[in-house]
Amino acid sequence: MSRTEQHVPVVVVGAGPVGVTAALLLARRGVRTVILERHRDLYPLPRAVATDDEVRRILQAAGVGEEFATIARPAGGLRLLDARHRVMAEFRRTEHGHHGYPQTSMFDQPELERLLRDALSRRPECELRGGAEVVGVEQDGDGPVRVTYHDDGGEHLLRADAVLGCDGANSLTRDAIGAVWEDLRFEECWTVVDVRTKADVRCWEGVDQVCDRHRPATFMRVGEDRYRWEFRLGDAEEPVRELVAPWLPPSYDGDFEVVREAQYTFRARLADRWRSGRVFLLGDAAHLTPPFIGQGLCSGLRDAHNLTWKLARVLVQGGDERLLDTYESERKPHARHMIRLAIAMGWAMTGGQDGAAAVRRRLLTAACRIPGLTAAAGRDLSPPLTA
Repeated sequence: MSRTEQHVPVVVVGAGPVGVTAALLLARRGVRTVILERHRDLYPLPRAVATDDEVRRILQAAGVGEEFATIARPAGGLRLLDARHRVMAEFRRTEHGHHGYPQTSMFDQPELERLLRDALSRRPECELRGGAEVVGVEQDGDGPVRVTYHDDGGEHLLRADAVLGCDGANSLTRDAIGAVWEDLRFEECWTVVDVRTKADVRCWEGVDQVCDRHRPATFMRVGEDRYRWEFRLGDAEEPVRELVAPWLPPSYDGDFEVVREAQYTFRARLADRWRSGRVFLLGDAAHLTPPFIGQGLCSGLRDAHNLTWKLARVLVQGGDERLLDTYESERKPHARHMIRLAIAMGWAMTGGQDGAAAVRRRLLTAACRIPGLTAAAGRDLSPPLTA
């Protein structure tokens, strides 16, 4: 087996949206990167579907703001429905947030990833190596980080000034730096269904959350003919058409394409540390959040935006190494806040599975009648940085 060695300023492990955005942001500051991705092609099925106005600014900074606008669909906000689909409360989101973009935008993740990959191909500072399986990330003292990977050409070694671990929930990079999960005590199994249909689906331009402890559900319109449903799994599973029937015209038998149906375990976790020397964790490698406030991918893109300018300052302009310590000190409390908010929203909206669910729902309904509360809840979710 052949073996090659090469030095590069930054290695990014993982070419998902977080990894590619980090590489684009570094490229715009003159930093060269090599991105290692074990898959050869884009993951074709939809996953993330929502972003906020602050993250739209991050995509603008990465150079894909105008392109993203062509695939994004502004969302009106969130409605809480009871088990009979009657509206209990409505939290409006505006089309002009503090950052100049809609407060919430819906999109198709494969389309976003194609935009990011196209932008990557136009940057000479970035090199994407597909089919590259990373098998080792090591650093001794202050020396370069050694990244070992395999591809069809054999084994290769990269010596990097910094490594960004954007390799997801099962991150090898996280294991390499000895980081472990802090469990924030939320775990539920849900099924996610993405559908394409021309049916007159009963919906609004926003997200519906069905607050039913027996069958909590989330529904949203993603595109012109694209919809997503999420249902918490019960003891007896029903066919997709039966689950989504309340949203479709009676006895509808027209076009109905299930683009994806997958089961997920929604978890809330936070890595105990996000950095070891010049190795950093970003995105799902550093934090996992339930999807109830649509902040999973957003948090990862915030990681990339926070870290990359600091890393460029240190690598290119000789900035103080201590600047890199502020990545975790700023981003980790923010991520924890968002995860806890998602957990709280999830329990409030689904009611959980215990005997207090009905009490929680009554309290929620009463709270939503407080003047000004729904307007306040619809404002920017992001807390400010502390001193």
